[in-house]
Amino acid sequence: MTREKDLYEAPAVEAKWQKFWEETGLFHASEDSPKPKYYLLEMFPYPSGDLHVGHMKNYFIGDVLGRYKMMRGFEVLHPIGWDSFGLPAENAAIQRGLSPAQWTADNIATSRATLHRAGVGYDWRREIAAYLPNYYKWTQWLFLKLYENGLAYRASGPANYCPGCQTVLANEQVVDGICYRCDTPVERRHLPQWYFKITSYADRLLADHALLAEHWPRHVITLQRNWIGRSEGMTVRFPLVGEEGRHFDVFTTRADTLYGVTFMALAPEHPALAELVAGLPQQEEVETFCRAAINQREIDRASAATEKHGVFTGRYVRNPVNDEEIPLWVADYVLATYGEGAVMGVPGHDQRDFLFARKYGIAVAPVIRPAEGELPRAEEMTEADAEYGVMENSGPYSGLTSEEGMARLAEAGPREGWGRATVNYHLHDWLISRQRYWGAPIPVVHCPQCGEVAVPYEDLPVLLPPEDQVDFTPAERSPLASCPEYLKTTCPGCGGPAERDADTMDTYVDSAWYFLRYCDPTNDEAPWERTRADFWMPVDQYIGGDEHAVSHLLYARFFQKFLADQGLLRDPEPFPALFNQGMVKARVEKANGSATMEVMSKSKGNAVPAGPFIAEHGADVARLYITFAGPPSKDMEWTEEGVDAAARWLQRVWRLVAGNIDAVREAVSFEELTEPERELYRATHRTLKRVTDDLERLHFNTCLAFLMDFVNRLYLWEAAEAPAFGYALYHLIKMLAPFAPHMAEELWHRAGRDDSVFRAAWEEADAGALAAAQVTVVVQINGKVRGRVAVPAGASEEEVFAAAAEEANVARHLEGRKVVKKILVPDKIINLVCK
Repeated sequence: MTREKDLYEAPAVEAKWQKFWEETGLFHASEDSPKPKYYLLEMFPYPSGDLHVGHMKNYFIGDVLGRYKMMRGFEVLHPIGWDSFGLPAENAAIQRGLSPAQWTADNIATSRATLHRAGVGYDWRREIAAYLPNYYKWTQWLFLKLYENGLAYRASGPANYCPGCQTVLANEQVVDGICYRCDTPVERRHLPQWYFKITSYADRLLADHALLAEHWPRHVITLQRNWIGRSEGMTVRFPLVGEEGRHFDVFTTRADTLYGVTFMALAPEHPALAELVAGLPQQEEVETFCRAAINQREIDRASAATEKHGVFTGRYVRNPVNDEEIPLWVADYVLATYGEGAVMGVPGHDQRDFLFARKYGIAVAPVIRPAEGELPRAEEMTEADAEYGVMENSGPYSGLTSEEGMARLAEAGPREGWGRATVNYHLHDWLISRQRYWGAPIPVVHCPQCGEVAVPYEDLPVLLPPEDQVDFTPAERSPLASCPEYLKTTCPGCGGPAERDADTMDTYVDSAWYFLRYCDPTNDEAPWERTRADFWMPVDQYIGGDEHAVSHLLYARFFQKFLADQGLLRDPEPFPALFNQGMVKARVEKANGSATMEVMSKSKGNAVPAGPFIAEHGADVARLYITFAGPPSKDMEWTEEGVDAAARWLQRVWRLVAGNIDAVREAVSFEELTEPERELYRATHRTLKRVTDDLERLHFNTCLAFLMDFVNRLYLWEAAEAPAFGYALYHLIKMLAPFAPHMAEELWHRAGRDDSVFRAAWEEADAGALAAAQVTVVVQINGKVRGRVAVPAGASEEEVFAAAAEEANVARHLEGRKVVKKILVPDKIINLVCK
């Protein structure tokens, strides 16, 4: 065996093959292909300027998978575009006097160049950008579709308002009471806003999790289920004492405690409060309390750990089941966003109610006793008893279990006119209007004669006005309202003077459907042609972060279901398979001289710009390091040592293959091989099987571990002229190709091939060779036998460990533990030392 003496020169080789791929249309996907389709997509990227290597992890995961699927014989659609509306561009205009459009275009150009330099295989013919009229025309078209079906509406209500961004936010954009973008505390204000009625699809969004359970991370489904928050219970009507016909509705999941209600509490934002206390001695106290409570963070108000505050309104309501008058309070822990903005206070069986009642001297009336115990005495209680049990002091329902009592009360409520069965949701309609310039204009005009009028489809797009006509200075109105040339228009209904709606749409609306536009990106007559969408959809593998679990992923599912209902799509789910990648961490130096590993970010000063890194080290080094450093779903740490190790290994592969390039051969006759060659043949197919299996599971780090082990074996081989050695090199090039495509393409062509390595078929492992020589290896963990695994004779330490880790009992004993050492006695035993 010989070794190439010259080093692999990444810059020249990578530029050469990137040009080749582009000129040959390697990544051009076609609906006319006879191959099975594979639609691969990373989440819609925001163009913030030059990408850093932390961003590249997402794109490299997709590219490895896309190139592999191409070799497996799929027609791969792997598109790219830009989620290019949004606040940063507008802030650049405010702070630095830049044009939002030019700032966005420049950033897209920079990001595009970096992705090209990284060799990521996209079909660039399908590139889209949400800020261009040929895209947002169809965003507006979809708004109109929702509007004409009663799923887009304008209403006044409490909204999350960010003083920093000077705009409203959806509930999903408020994290622990803080703006998700600028970290400013969010206020609650009563404002007219536009909403999409996502609540109409709440049950289907929940039910169709069954379609996703196999290929979505479990925690993402849990996050969505909790966010939708379906609760079954009753709406109970409490009449207002002294005012015939007026009442307050309360949603409860515990109708069995109705006889224990001793007060009612309203949210400080409740619209009836002002009139309710007008002229009463309590008016000033109530109004002062409400002003203070509304400005508190909702998460703090609702927290069980926060002390509760309230004020008596001076009014009473009547408990409909026992006819008792109970005091009506306003309390900060009651939220307008849940149920009807009112709660029935049951201090005996709800801890927050209990603490509130004890603080303000309100009666406690326990009405549920344990199944095998006595009813607690109110004066002896130190906390509420929230468990189900047996109803007591509950009129005709006494003696029934909680479940029996709730069923009887659900029947009695409608019959007696005081209640009804209700399903309630934590999910609220999606607030989509923003008081910003840089977004898709809402295609509605407001006419003094006709009221609210939708812009006709044929008049789309409603274009943003030129930037020099708009005042971007932050104010409590949309910048578009500062532009009379935009605002003043003609009513499509009566032809009279009217005003355009001055708000724009949330950028999450743009990303709720972008994956559909890729199917037909140049269509000027429709957002997509149904046959093209049906060919490519659904997305076969979606890749992105779990931070979008209750925002983008939920909104896209809603859009998909609505569009399927309209006959515009076939599939009920857009992303049947979801993969969440981990983050890339890098060293952050602290002022005190210490250092920590934190998520890579420009603001933290630990970002490694992708463009300069690739120019110095090569794209394949970046790809290899990111995909080998750990499981793609886990966080990884970026270090110079890791970079150097990846570069050294690639040079090691280069010396091995390039130095023996004339030996590379596509086929051998197993019968004509010597026994040592047969074992090398088996090792080749063992590696191929392992790499194939783990590529399918996106376990890229173990794929590379197997390849490293295989390269080590090949370095021990002495007879370069042996057919099995050349055959092993042939498969090494192909297995390397998804991870280091530039080097693999160079080696492939040096071996005499004319077409791309990615047009070569990825072969199946030879099952006969794999089964030919199996041995049973005992698996010990810290000296104790935990299992046995069948592996090919001569299997390496990594091969045996991989098989052992998949054995159920071994996996159970390894869970949560770190393997610090592996000791292999070939073909007999492996001992894993864990801590």
